[in-house]
Amino acid sequence: MIADGILAPLRQPDILDCIANLSSDEVFTPPALANQVLDLLPDSLWSNPEIKILDPCSKSGVFLREAAKRLMAGLSEAIPDEDARREHVFRNMLFGIAITELTAMISRRSVYYTKDATTEWSIVPFNNPQGNIQFQRGTHEYRSGRCIHCGAPEGSLDRGEHLENHAYQFIHLPLKKVKAMKFDVVIGNPPYQLKDDGYGASASPIYHLFVERAKALKPRYLSMIIPARWYSGGKGLDGFRASMLKDHRMRELVDMPKLFDAFPGVKIRGGVCYFLWDREYDGACTVRTLWDGEQVGDARSRYLDQYDVLIRRNEAVSVLEKVKAYRVGGEAEGTFDTMVLSSKPFGLRTNFHGKAKADGLNDPVRFYGSKRTTWVERDEITQNRPAIDQWKVLMSAVQGTSAAIETKFLSNPIISGPGEACSETYIVAGVFPDRETAENCASLLRTRFARFLVSLRKPAQHASKDVYAFIPMVPLDRSWTDEDLYERYGLNEEEIAFIEYTVHEMPPREPVTAQVS
Repeated sequence: MIADGILAPLRQPDILDCIANLSSDEVFTPPALANQVLDLLPDSLWSNPEIKILDPCSKSGVFLREAAKRLMAGLSEAIPDEDARREHVFRNMLFGIAITELTAMISRRSVYYTKDATTEWSIVPFNNPQGNIQFQRGTHEYRSGRCIHCGAPEGSLDRGEHLENHAYQFIHLPLKKVKAMKFDVVIGNPPYQLKDDGYGASASPIYHLFVERAKALKPRYLSMIIPARWYSGGKGLDGFRASMLKDHRMRELVDMPKLFDAFPGVKIRGGVCYFLWDREYDGACTVRTLWDGEQVGDARSRYLDQYDVLIRRNEAVSVLEKVKAYRVGGEAEGTFDTMVLSSKPFGLRTNFHGKAKADGLNDPVRFYGSKRTTWVERDEITQNRPAIDQWKVLMSAVQGTSAAIETKFLSNPIISGPGEACSETYIVAGVFPDRETAENCASLLRTRFARFLVSLRKPAQHASKDVYAFIPMVPLDRSWTDEDLYERYGLNEEEIAFIEYTVHEMPPREPVTAQVS
């Protein structure tokens, strides 16, 4: 016979903790994380019997299920009878739009205990099988080869009526119908991206479309969890970033930069965030950072539009402010990005390669491409030809690892001499008349200080021209060290410690030097 209480320490697992994700784009939300998002909403909400809550991108039903628990507890005084309270909560307060037919059934199973809400097993019997958690197959509407609602390429997702076409109902409804919806709270975890023509590398984000549509409903509160790449980059996200940063109705923002922290096993580079948007609020946003589930650093109230990108760590703000405040002869310093050539610096793509040897070429140029060095004719170079015969500093256009968090942010600089060019595998970080100046530039880019400033604009792997925009344009007539830069900008011990915690030192060796022919 089992002793009394021996099973008490055992916890029955939550099925929504165990369910496998549909993909890395349509990610189920763990119940604990869903509750963190719900925690942003005011406590008074759960005792208000008049509110209506919508999850417009329901996958597992976890947000509605956890909201139901809170409402059932919070309304105990307003509606003392438990049966009447349950009837009111599930019939009149909770609504969902599922993203697929499968997720509609999963959501109803989570919330109503059955996929068919008309059966006796439903927590509240409805007159239709879907109850208040509905799925309606949408359609893409194409113009100039793209869906006008989500941007999907024409034909790429039209695979017959028996397969999902990912025409998510909430963002494919006419805006007039969306604005006619009346909800007090919108919550959820939207799909993150659609793959263009089947290639993940060219996937386009769509999570911002759900946020924008949700705002169009004009709810009292909006809270969603989304990838954090919108802070400073991302394909097609410039307008969304600008609108989010200048929107002073953003009341709270919780940042989770560590890979896998929010969604174990799901690689979302740059991490995720969740936020509270309050229609009646107008002020600074409280920003917090979570690491391994715990808050790091102090929460700070600040306006998000202080810069053109969101500075995700509060501890970084004072460093950047000191850099921006530095004056030379009463004038602000320039920024390093003005020296960086645009992507595809010599007009040749990553997959371009020349000949293995220079033999037979009339005017050979050593060419640095993806994973190999070849030779090309000078006439094949279509852009920035004068730079071929000068000294250059090359940086990898992609820098990142599969580690939980990035600590390097830039590649080791390559000194490229006269008679050389490269594909868009590299960024040309500067063009110089002599080797000494190029090496001085490389010394700057190797510092933790410079790479820390890059980190503030680099949400994922791509290290484009824009990520260099916070590095000050210091004189390159000398070599630079971190100690030189810390002193120049008057950083204190705490700021230095934060930089050196965030950015690891590069190996103690000279910058890589390309061989000059």
